[in-house]
Amino acid sequence: MTNPRHLVGVVSRNHVMIGVRAGFAMLNHGKLAPLKRLSPGDTLIYYSPKTAYPDGETLQAFTALGTVRDAPPYQAEMRPGMMGFRRDIDWVDATETPVASLRSMLEFTRGNWGMLARRGLFEISEADGRTIRSAMLKE
Repeated sequence: MTNPRHLVGVVSRNHVMIGVRAGFAMLNHGKLAPLKRLSPGDTLIYYSPKTAYPDGETLQAFTALGTVRDAPPYQAEMRPGMMGFRRDIDWVDATETPVASLRSMLEFTRGNWGMLARRGLFEISEADGRTIRSAMLKE
């Protein structure tokens, strides 16, 4: 078994909260490919650039933290007539944390990390994962 990885998914806060309440994650507007990159035991951290998509207010915060369950992605109706893929996540009770409060401590925010965020899902180091987890869980 490989060591669990730490990944950041980029999703608006209102969409994050839908998934947190129901115990799942969606990425890239319901695409399957990014969910297949997740492995059981991986940590998924949601970063929300905005409160809502596409025209919400600027937020720039980590909004949810959880562990990928040992179950494959599955298709579900996002709204009437529109299907998307989900992956089950064990979300923890975490505090929304502005990225600015951690920027000086994170490796991945050095340089133009906006290019990473545009991917919709990207891996970060274990150290960065621990830093974010500690801030969000107030450890």
